[in-house]
Amino acid sequence: MLNIGLLGCGRISQVHAASITAHPRAVLAAVSDPIEESAAAVGERFGTRYTTDVESLVEDPEIDAVVIASPTPTHVDLLTRAVEAGKWVLCEKPIDLDVARVDACRERIGDLTDKVMIGFNRRFDPTFADIHARVAAGRLGTLEQLVIISRDPAPPPAAYVAASGGLFKDMTIHDFDMARFFLGDVTAVSATGTNLVSPEIAEAGDIDGAVVVLRGSTGAVCTITNSRRCAFGYDQRLEAFGELGMFTAENQLPTSTRFSGADATEVAAPYLNFFLDRYMPAYAAEIDAFVTAIEEGRPFSPSFEDGRAALVLAEAAQQSLRTGAVVDVPA
Repeated sequence: MLNIGLLGCGRISQVHAASITAHPRAVLAAVSDPIEESAAAVGERFGTRYTTDVESLVEDPEIDAVVIASPTPTHVDLLTRAVEAGKWVLCEKPIDLDVARVDACRERIGDLTDKVMIGFNRRFDPTFADIHARVAAGRLGTLEQLVIISRDPAPPPAAYVAASGGLFKDMTIHDFDMARFFLGDVTAVSATGTNLVSPEIAEAGDIDGAVVVLRGSTGAVCTITNSRRCAFGYDQRLEAFGELGMFTAENQLPTSTRFSGADATEVAAPYLNFFLDRYMPAYAAEIDAFVTAIEEGRPFSPSFEDGRAALVLAEAAQQSLRTGAVVDVPA
């Protein structure tokens, strides 16, 4: 059994706690949060030890691995301390909001980056993973175009936006990783943004919608469309197009029930309206991939380098938005 500690006891940490607790080969050994009330709530809910002393958890010799689900500004420090203490690490995205800090971390821990997996959970979504496996097996022949659509049901609070690093680093970063998952290395980025949804987001100096075009090293292109608002729910779609055909991933509904009547046909329930509803199976599969890679001695995917590469694309998109130019991405 793999003993796992959880650092951070906010909303996403409870998802990880549930996935760890349900895993047949993992134990949630302890949780930590500087706010005792938060630590106690998660510890008591999942029946495990809790503490406000992160150092005691990181240094605990009985704990094999940690999941970092704390606020982004703490990631580099906690990741560094954990791998230097001999732990395996699953760190929520992004590693940091600044590539320079990520590079400084990489320089300090060196080969210990191999002990780090980054939490781009969408790689583990059953539908996206199935399409990726089929594309990788050559079912489309040469992949030529990838379309990723990601729209949130409603904009986040202004306070969240102010600390998020902006749409590209907070939201699109998942899509940047998904693009790299399919395309491999990205060589050029072009981005445009809008402020049509939320005055508060505009006042914070951020955009609330974007279209980004990426060119892969193979010549394939990817278009990413984002919005902070979607009237019909959580819009998460993907299209992979190649010489032999096309795969699509459509939005998911709670059931397959449809109603047809005199005024309408094929009426369905709204799409799943929250990221936890849509991606709960992906989070469970992510924990399983983390545990299995440790057990089998396999490299992590997504890796530390994948986390850095997605952040590089986010910064390139910001530069393109600011300048209006296509930004080349260094190899």
